[in-house]
Amino acid sequence: MAERAVISVIQYLGTLLASEVELLRGVRKEMVSIKAELERIHSFLKDAESKAETGDEGVKLWVKQVRQVAYQIQDVIDEHILLVLPKQPGLFGSLHKVTQMITKLKPRHEKASQIQNIKTTIREIKEGADRYGFSTSTLSEHSSTNKDKMWRDPRLASLFIGEDEVVGIESPKYELISRLVDQNQSQRAVISVVGMGGIGKTTLAKKVYDSQEVVAHFNCKAWITVSQSYKPEELLKTMIKQLSGIYVLPDEGIESLIVKLRGYLSEKRYIIVFDDVWETDFWGSIRHALPKNSEGSRVIITTRKEQVAAFCTESSVDHVHELQALSQEKAWKLFCTKAFQLDFGGHCPPELEEVSEAIVRKCQGLPLAIAVIGGLLSTKHKGISEWQKFYDSMNSELERNPDLKSISKILLFSYNDLPHHLKSCFLYFGIMPEDYSIKAGRLIRLWIAEGFVEEQNGKTLEEVAGEYLTELIHRRLVLVSKTKFDGRVGQCQVHDIVREIILSMSKEFSLCQILEKENSCFNATTRRLSMHMCYSNMDKVMKSITKSPVHSVFIFQEGKLSKPLLGILAVNFKLLKLLDLEYACLDQLHEEVGNLFLLRYLSIRRTPVEKIPKSIGKLQNLQTLDLKYSSVREIPFNISRLHKLRHLIAYCPTHNSEYLVDIKEGVKIQGGIGGLEELRNLQHVETNHDDGFSLVKELEKLTQLRRLGITKLEKEHGRGLCAAIEKMKYLQRLSVWAPSDDEILDLQDISSPPQYLQRLHLVGHLEKLPGWIPKLQNLVTLSLMGSGLTKNDPAKALQVLPSLVRLTLTGAYDGEQLYFEVGGFQKLKQLDLKEFKGLNSVIIEEGALPLLEYLQIEPSPQLKEVPSGIHHLRNLKTLMFISVAEELIDRMEPKPNQGKDYWIVEHIPCVELWSRIGKRGYIALKGNIEEYFNPGFDVERPFWMKHNSDCSAAT
Repeated sequence: MAERAVISVIQYLGTLLASEVELLRGVRKEMVSIKAELERIHSFLKDAESKAETGDEGVKLWVKQVRQVAYQIQDVIDEHILLVLPKQPGLFGSLHKVTQMITKLKPRHEKASQIQNIKTTIREIKEGADRYGFSTSTLSEHSSTNKDKMWRDPRLASLFIGEDEVVGIESPKYELISRLVDQNQSQRAVISVVGMGGIGKTTLAKKVYDSQEVVAHFNCKAWITVSQSYKPEELLKTMIKQLSGIYVLPDEGIESLIVKLRGYLSEKRYIIVFDDVWETDFWGSIRHALPKNSEGSRVIITTRKEQVAAFCTESSVDHVHELQALSQEKAWKLFCTKAFQLDFGGHCPPELEEVSEAIVRKCQGLPLAIAVIGGLLSTKHKGISEWQKFYDSMNSELERNPDLKSISKILLFSYNDLPHHLKSCFLYFGIMPEDYSIKAGRLIRLWIAEGFVEEQNGKTLEEVAGEYLTELIHRRLVLVSKTKFDGRVGQCQVHDIVREIILSMSKEFSLCQILEKENSCFNATTRRLSMHMCYSNMDKVMKSITKSPVHSVFIFQEGKLSKPLLGILAVNFKLLKLLDLEYACLDQLHEEVGNLFLLRYLSIRRTPVEKIPKSIGKLQNLQTLDLKYSSVREIPFNISRLHKLRHLIAYCPTHNSEYLVDIKEGVKIQGGIGGLEELRNLQHVETNHDDGFSLVKELEKLTQLRRLGITKLEKEHGRGLCAAIEKMKYLQRLSVWAPSDDEILDLQDISSPPQYLQRLHLVGHLEKLPGWIPKLQNLVTLSLMGSGLTKNDPAKALQVLPSLVRLTLTGAYDGEQLYFEVGGFQKLKQLDLKEFKGLNSVIIEEGALPLLEYLQIEPSPQLKEVPSGIHHLRNLKTLMFISVAEELIDRMEPKPNQGKDYWIVEHIPCVELWSRIGKRGYIALKGNIEEYFNPGFDVERPFWMKHNSDCSAAT
């Protein structure tokens, strides 16, 4: 974290010195000097942080000083920027400036004094570095440190777990054994076992390795622990010793060692386990020593990193096994085995069941945590009060109890292995409440606003941040809690036990203060403030807030906000850069928000706020303004001053009863937006008859847009929008709404559509299908609503889209027949057909829609037969009918009174029948076909779901 803080300040200083920001006389020279000193400190900071990880308290204190001085420098820079802000032009502005200069003489003098103090501190830090003798060279990833000594490694216990203590690995154990001893596979195969720290990879591999079947099957075997620090020569020597006992010279080189191993193993059926592999370089160094003979040899690799497993997979015979957390049932069994084996024969006494279940839930299926905590509790008195006390203090117990240190040690191996730019991103999950799942897009925007994301040539900050998140997921530090239909990460979170470790580190690094209890008191030195407390207690906290270097404020508790909150923040948190008020019961955004000049991120998503104050124009550093699902309908003209704005997310849902989808009304922008050249995300602005032409013309200047949503687009503005879209070379998502159901969307005139376009959503009448749509090679999802096409079956034109995964057609075609030809829609997985009033026939040829998994058909009153060809769709998992004709349902009646079309759908795992209720688009599950035709089934059971455009959620 110290390295991350120093790098951040060096980058910040570099940007400041390269900009045209006015600096007080002499300050620029001082800043140049400080930047040079920080660069020297950074050259040996990695070595210092590595030594601090071994527990050297003196080094820890030195690293803490570096981190604190970095924070102090950043605060002084920010405060200086606030002092030299440009003021209003003209005579009044000149008089105002003179007055401000007089009133700011003392603060400026204080800043100069602070800078001198910082320089003195930096000199002392350098002297400390000399005393400790830190190396200025980059620390080798494979250098030997005390933390990797085997006898201190808490993972050692995994090798010696008895059979009676193992729970939950029976199924993967038998699966892996069967792969190892498979007589039909004579090629050498590499099996990678992947999972987060503490999930049982080593335990599983050892039980497989020691099994009778494996021991009897192979001629020779070796178990090699790799870990974060290793030397290829030493690994090769260990392998030779375990496998053959051949003598090796002390100074024998890698090439000679490889030759010896290959010669010995060339005709052997060998099995070798490489436990705890961290780097892809490992396999590059070792694989040449393992001959690909035809004896059925096997290699097992355990790793926390998906990249390592992927790198070791070289052929179709290789396999990656994803080790999952224990189910609730198996987690409970393991806990009881550990906690009650001595006193109650492995069974939980009734009076401890409730608190024990809470403890197990906290562990979220992580075997290491369950086993260690259960083992500790087995030594405690079995009284409800003592166990409840332990549960209430689990956070601090993990930090201070030596018996639980092994949990944090094992998980910290993954943290310590992270590069500096990922450590801050990972620890950021500590600002969120327990079990909180955050949307990936929101997290990425927050990281960018925090300054965590480093620029890379040819990539946007959003793309780089997305790669950061992907790497944390691949390292098994972050869990994917929800995926989008195309497989991308929708929401993510961290394991509860991991979060507790993050919280303890956050305290050490002054990363964030969590306010969640009634007696929480504000810490004036914290960098970030995250409020999880109920609002009845927030007034007390507000009274304790004083001037502070807080940079970020988050509110994760729904309810009525304290009225003076924004005023207090504006007065006391002058350095505030992030203000996330999502879901807060905030009825007004006060003018004081304009005083937060350094603010980069402002979210009032899902709040009742109706008006944005004109002072928003003062926030010249704002990067994200998130108004999604708020009550804001109009943005003031001075939004055009926000030249650094990257994300303007603003749309309000209203309901269109005819197509039963949420049609978004846009937010009106009073002034031009052409000056927002940094804008990447614009959702959803409204065009209207008065300013439509000017707004569409302004869009031509927004060439960096990745997402665009336009509402109430009238026909006469269509060609202008097409001209603007052609200039948006990087556009990935486009949504366009007509002002009414009968308004024509004129979007024909795009000769060169954006080549990266992945999502397209058009709501409105189309005279014909735009010819550029079938040319979109990267289009993943397409939604056409209310198109009313009459001449040509849209399926014929759209079937050539090579990347299309999801297609939604709502009132899009008025013809009688949809025809899906052989070879069409080769990647489509989800198809929604809604509101086809004249449709009476759907034909699917064999070879069409080969990957389709989900098919939904909504009210099509003329459709009386099950679509022909559904029996060809062998990958179809869900078929959903909503308010279709009774004749169609009767034809699907299962045995014994089998209907004429039952044979078409009998292979589908889930065939569901839903009914439409009322005009607001509610649907009720009538049941799957077996339940529906069961006379005892109650069709009125209370299972309700509000219909939306993502019908896959309905299943």
